[in-house]
Amino acid sequence: MRHQNSGRKFNMAPDQRKALLCGLACALLEHEKIKTGEARAKEVRPLVEQAITLGKRGDLAARRQAIAMLRNKKIVYKLFNDVAPRYGERHGGYTRIVKLGPRLGDASEMVYLELV
Repeated sequence: MRHQNSGRKFNMAPDQRKALLCGLACALLEHEKIKTGEARAKEVRPLVEQAITLGKRGDLAARRQAIAMLRNKKIVYKLFNDVAPRYGERHGGYTRIVKLGPRLGDASEMVYLELV
């Protein structure tokens, strides 16, 4: 039984799953819009929201936490200098999921995950 165990496994090992979510979060912060599956988008959304909140804090500890989470210094630089200042007055809800319909190959639900 999986009582109190939240999150999707994606049929992956934990380190592989963390790398996938980290890569999706970095891609979203770099391009500001990505096309992915609905389940993956719903899993990566809290990571990106937390990263933007760290960027809004802006201190050294927040920067180090963001580097530990995203593992890419260029993306963290863009997050703290470009992305986070745009959301100074906003209290959460930095991302939007737009449904696109099923993928042709396997009928998986595809979505755009974008920054608001």
